[in-house]
Amino acid sequence: MSSSGHLKRLFQLVVSNLLAVVALPLAAAAVLKAAQLGPDELLARLRALRPVHMFLATFVPVAATTVYLKLRPRAVYMVDYACFRTTPNFRVPFAAFHEHARVWPGFDERSVRFMSRLLERSGLGEETCLPYAQHYIPPSRDLDSSRAEAELVIFSAIDDLLAKTGVSPGDIDILVVNCSLFAPTPSFADMIVNRYRLRTDVRNVHLAGMGCSAGLISVGLARNLLQVAPRGSNALVVSTETITPNYYMGKERAMLLPNCLFRMGGAAVLLSTNGRNARFRLARVVRTLTGAKDGAYRCVYQEEDDRGNVGINLSKDLMSIAGDALKANITAMGPLVLPASEQLLFALSFIARRVVSRGVKPYIPDFRTAFEHFCIHAGGRAVIDELQRSLTLSDEQVEASRMTLHRFGNTSSSSLWYELAYVEAKGRMRKGDRVWMIGFGSGFKCNSAAWECVRPPVVDGGADGPWAACAHRYPVDIPDVLKH
Repeated sequence: MSSSGHLKRLFQLVVSNLLAVVALPLAAAAVLKAAQLGPDELLARLRALRPVHMFLATFVPVAATTVYLKLRPRAVYMVDYACFRTTPNFRVPFAAFHEHARVWPGFDERSVRFMSRLLERSGLGEETCLPYAQHYIPPSRDLDSSRAEAELVIFSAIDDLLAKTGVSPGDIDILVVNCSLFAPTPSFADMIVNRYRLRTDVRNVHLAGMGCSAGLISVGLARNLLQVAPRGSNALVVSTETITPNYYMGKERAMLLPNCLFRMGGAAVLLSTNGRNARFRLARVVRTLTGAKDGAYRCVYQEEDDRGNVGINLSKDLMSIAGDALKANITAMGPLVLPASEQLLFALSFIARRVVSRGVKPYIPDFRTAFEHFCIHAGGRAVIDELQRSLTLSDEQVEASRMTLHRFGNTSSSSLWYELAYVEAKGRMRKGDRVWMIGFGSGFKCNSAAWECVRPPVVDGGADGPWAACAHRYPVDIPDVLKH
């Protein structure tokens, strides 16, 4: 470490422990003063105090503590989580994807070449999966096939979660489900209530149209509902995206990209205000919405092309809009999680730019001082590259995101849970470690959540998760053409 690095480390230690630095001399002075007075003098001064003073000195702190404990938000914990585990029969290698696209008459040769180039540069590997309906020629997009995919993914994840936690369906008090592009009637929430015979008084919500960051929106909503539910209540959060009905069959380049990136996946998470068997504690949820600006609102937009084919149009300005949303989100998250030393350096940099000169380079807070692990939405190679650059993260700190994109593709709102599973499968999670989840979604939104590990997994953390059969093969080398 360089001398500047040592100085910064010393600065962080002093500022972050400023209270102790100030309190220790004061406490030492008080002890010395008491020693000088002697026990008889101290007792005499205590007896001289009026009863009302003694009462107030006792009552006020007790009353203030009681009011604080009653009014403070309840702690919310993640009991456990489970991801949908794909099987080899869903696998879509590059060659199969290319062959199916070439055979389907809806795509011309130009569109096939474009998708092939995108796929080669996407960061996806050869084991990503699509639902059965996408293996047909032409792909099936009917309602029954869409429901079949949703039921397979959602029920599989919930079954695994209930088996891991030992919680019975009757113990679930709150249900929040998110799926953006497929919202049938009855809803997914009703579908789950029917399948697992949940209680008639369960509070249930289906969030649609909220994009890839909807998983963290669901977590935030479940957290809020748990605040007003009886203590010890359980909330089931389910995040997925149904691929079957959303395969774009036209020729518009801006709408072909989702065909290459999005793959099947889903996750189920159990939250509770009872921390007895919890794995993580939810520390913060911060949501940022930039939809008041027309460019941000339309940068991820579902529409029809000139031939009536429905798809998602991804704007060429997507990355710059995502960067602005990220800046707004970290501006809100920073004061909540960064140590005092980083906040002071940022404040000094801000003042210098305003008072001294605009030419002063702005200080970018080091979020590595606040978190040990980063789960960045695996939305694509460019998304991960941009966040790594903006947050000055190392290759190891974005490894979970890159490897999730390589193995599972963009599974939308559930990708963050595959990334958390990767960290645990590699045996890197420790008690007290802090995790930052960052998701992006249409609208345009940047949402993030901070977690603290309460109980790490068993030694072989990936034995029953989505990485069970492949964690030993990762990380893999991604050629430069994929990263740049």
